[in-house]
Amino acid sequence: MPALDHTLIVMPAFNEEEALGPVIAEVFASHPGAHCLVVSDGSIDSTVQVARDAGALVLALPFNLGVGGAMRLGFLYALENGYQNVIQLDADGQHDPASIPQLLAGLDSVDIVIGARFAGEGDYEVRGPRRWAMRLLASILSRITRAPLTDVTSGFKAMGPRAVRLFARNYPAEYLGDTIEALVLASRGGCTVTQVPVAMRPRAGGVPSHNPFKSAIYLGRAAMALTIALWRTPVSTKS
Repeated sequence: MPALDHTLIVMPAFNEEEALGPVIAEVFASHPGAHCLVVSDGSIDSTVQVARDAGALVLALPFNLGVGGAMRLGFLYALENGYQNVIQLDADGQHDPASIPQLLAGLDSVDIVIGARFAGEGDYEVRGPRRWAMRLLASILSRITRAPLTDVTSGFKAMGPRAVRLFARNYPAEYLGDTIEALVLASRGGCTVTQVPVAMRPRAGGVPSHNPFKSAIYLGRAAMALTIALWRTPVSTKS
């Protein structure tokens, strides 16, 4: 399994002052000596101060770019500071840091490991248009990546050196680009992908990014994200 010493845990955070401190504390308690970077995505609350007080490295964007923009900065920081691997972890407490070693272990054989919510672990459930879209996307992206995937929109992922180099230069910033388009980009760039089952937890605080209206239009936006991803020119993972 890749060493945690060479791994950067990146947490994109937008106004997550309520949940962030305990999440960082849990990361350090579960993995002493871990390197944790919080990228404040234009937060207007005390996210930055909470992250610093909890002992995390902090980068603060001046305005909101979305998860993709925040993660791209995280990948660039990792590349420039000698980290080989990146773990993407939500700042709201839904991702269990105890699953990090399981994701890292997968990097022994592939470039990207997805923490899958619909792979037999936990009781996380999505219904309606979002669930239909997720199933359709999983089917399409399984063919593109040549890997059996059930949860292609999960934000809990581990990325190895080749993926880190690719994403530091090209990580998509559009809505759903950090999941759907990123997987297409990685696959077309020569990266391999797999998934491991993880359990999801309720948010520890803050405001969910999805509401009923967003869920109703999710299918259309997901299809658009996939179309854009397939239309764009493939990029190389070579340095």
